[in-house]
Amino acid sequence: MKNFKNTKFLPLVALLSFLLVGCNSDLMQVDPVQESLMDEEALMSQFNLKELTEMTDFANLREGDFTGRYLIIARNSNLPNNLNQRIKDAGGEIVKTFPEIGVAVAVGRSEDFFLKASRINGIESVTPDIILKYTEEPEISDFDMALEGSGSSINSSGNAFNYADAIFDGFQWAPSSIDAPQAWDAGITGEGVRVAVIDGGFHSSHIDLAPNLDMNSSTSTVPGFQFNQDTGTFWHGTHVAGIVAASGFGIVGIAPKATIIGVKSLHSGSGAFEWILEGILYAATPLSQGGGGAQIINMSLGASINYRDNWQEPGFRDFFRELQKIYDRATRYANQNGVTVIASAGNGATNHDVAKELFKLPAQNQFVLSISSTGPRGWVLGSTNFSDPAYYSDFGKSLVDFAAPGGTAGFAIVDGDFSPCTLIGTTRSSTQTCAVFDQVFSTIRGSTDGNYGWAQGTSMASPAAAGVVALMMEANGGHMTPAQVNARLRQSSTDLGKPGNDEFYGHGFVNAAKATGVN
Repeated sequence: MKNFKNTKFLPLVALLSFLLVGCNSDLMQVDPVQESLMDEEALMSQFNLKELTEMTDFANLREGDFTGRYLIIARNSNLPNNLNQRIKDAGGEIVKTFPEIGVAVAVGRSEDFFLKASRINGIESVTPDIILKYTEEPEISDFDMALEGSGSSINSSGNAFNYADAIFDGFQWAPSSIDAPQAWDAGITGEGVRVAVIDGGFHSSHIDLAPNLDMNSSTSTVPGFQFNQDTGTFWHGTHVAGIVAASGFGIVGIAPKATIIGVKSLHSGSGAFEWILEGILYAATPLSQGGGGAQIINMSLGASINYRDNWQEPGFRDFFRELQKIYDRATRYANQNGVTVIASAGNGATNHDVAKELFKLPAQNQFVLSISSTGPRGWVLGSTNFSDPAYYSDFGKSLVDFAAPGGTAGFAIVDGDFSPCTLIGTTRSSTQTCAVFDQVFSTIRGSTDGNYGWAQGTSMASPAAAGVVALMMEANGGHMTPAQVNARLRQSSTDLGKPGNDEFYGHGFVNAAKATGVN
């Protein structure tokens, strides 16, 4: 694989600062730009596409690397007739198509492929796909945040659900902060609702994920890797999946009997746009059509793009416009299939109502609910301020739809208090820096099938909201349209901050008991 060598490309990569991250907001409208030979040649000069080859090493992804593949968008929802032959005539080859949204993926077999392909009638744009970092928690001190659960066998069939039986009962503040136990007490656990988590790898044999994981429907869109592979001992996707639907053996997910569809579209936190696009479309396609059959999609990932300050650069302009359109087409397809899409708002501590030059993918794309993060400071010491905005969370009325618990290490990072605390649970205890316990406790890869750890971020808030939606769907007969979900969340979430739509909480702090009609 080769990097873009022209230094003009480096600012473009830098502008795509990736955060743990949608919202049901209107897409920012931009004036159409007439394509011209001059623009195409400028883009060619910036990207040095003559020197780029197709990526074959997916184990060592580097931000800014070209995958060797091009994303092609049709001018309408249908791909042009005879596209395969036209691409071949241009010196390339179609390697994948997404006809449901009018997008194709191609590789170039000649050095002038890009220019020739861009001129094909019926094609909106052609852009090179690159590797970027999608998940990255806010920097915190090097805490030891893993505990090992019991290796006992699981009996998950036919037993009445009792969340107090969890090994680490007493370690989780997040479910109670949104009144999830009230829904569980009423017998509402998300059973029968299918939630796709588009993320990194999933530890499929984890004692708290295995009972709820649909192995047959889980998949990977990352070449060369299975959905249950990744690097390190944390595994972002594993932590996120546990927040949604950990089964109650070690910890309890918000919807502890919901079905998880693991969709690996990132490797070690990085990935190509193609991989995420394919993950969305797969998850949103019904089982009867060979898809994942999800009712809810959670994406704890995203990109913040400074589009206004760089709009005059032809290469950036085309790149951004295509990504906007591709993601909109994908999320629109999910919405049309009755799938609710939820994404994390981001960890840049940025007010998007002020920083109007920023656009968040996919959080600000169409038909996406964007979730900001809250958390306590000093929970073990008695603090109950669970709904306080987290210090790192992005915010703004133009970005945030709802808020949910994502945890915060602010007690240490902001307040400078690194004193130790001991958390005494029902059967286990742990001594850590106090701020550790203010984060979200969930499943991790670890070294066994029963490891757990803490993390903070809007990546942790988004799956909490997804879990609430799963509970809500079960309480409403097992199905709700995205519009019904949005309306019910607006009706049931706790109105905090300024009355009505608020820059930190959007339309409110989610509440499982109210959303399910229990309270």
